[in-house]
Amino acid sequence: MTTVLRPPSDALDRAWLTDLEDEAIHIIREVLGQFERPVLLFSGGKDSIVMLHLAMKAYWPSRLPFPVMHVDTGHNFPEVIEYRDRKLADWGVKLVVASVQDAIDAGRISETPGQLRNGLQTVPLLDAITEGKFDAVLGGARRDEEKARAKERVFSVRDDFGQWDPRNQRPELWDLYNGRHRPGEHVRIFPLSNWTELDIWAYIEREGIEVPDIYFAHKREVVERDGMLLALTEFTPAREGEAIRTETVRYRTVGDATCTGAVASTATTVADIVIETAASTISERGATRADDRASEAAMEDRKRLGYF
Repeated sequence: MTTVLRPPSDALDRAWLTDLEDEAIHIIREVLGQFERPVLLFSGGKDSIVMLHLAMKAYWPSRLPFPVMHVDTGHNFPEVIEYRDRKLADWGVKLVVASVQDAIDAGRISETPGQLRNGLQTVPLLDAITEGKFDAVLGGARRDEEKARAKERVFSVRDDFGQWDPRNQRPELWDLYNGRHRPGEHVRIFPLSNWTELDIWAYIEREGIEVPDIYFAHKREVVERDGMLLALTEFTPAREGEAIRTETVRYRTVGDATCTGAVASTATTVADIVIETAASTISERGATRADDRASEAAMEDRKRLGYF
């Protein structure tokens, strides 16, 4: 069987993008119909940017009727935080920050020197959900990112401890979504479940959506570590024996700076990224996320405990 890639830039107006948009907007509108206190997870990354764009479309011309939440590790790329603060202010969207550093300072979690902070996001996330009494949490996860995320339903129930049981999932027939839950439980909502990385970038190009500059090719000082190009930051200094070099790179995903690698690239426009993504044979997380390399079940283990 011959595998045919979806055409990139010359097919941005084709029906498949519009179908994905319509499905996502339907899901987002279902959230407000079934839940009392939703919140949308927003990191300033491409998936959450598309999610917020879709949510604002879903309720236009009204303002977004719920806040967004950033689970902040404190080890961010400055370009992403600048984008987050500037754009949310422009759009008049309320921001809730669930801070890993605040949870460490409060003694809610402990940090091991040299440990990646991504795994520490679960407690501040669940604390913020409890404090905000949020019963629905919209996330930008896609099924092509990682094996565990492919197991999720669009409406995925979490128990009163915030935990996920992949063996106890509700059937989803056609476009019918079951948001029923007991007091103390909440539901994770994934409107981008049927999108791919290529879809995200094609949609960004079609809609003319601004994204942080870090997604485009630029020169940056990096070291090669564990097969990844890791940027030099205050959180990720070069280790003894590591050679520092300047490379032309971009980021496919913009998570915690301590575990997110760059990729060599010359893509300086969204159209370039669409073409580059269409040719890629490895997922973005597989290529650039150190925290997913710990084991085959690294993501699933974190998700079972409440990670998004």
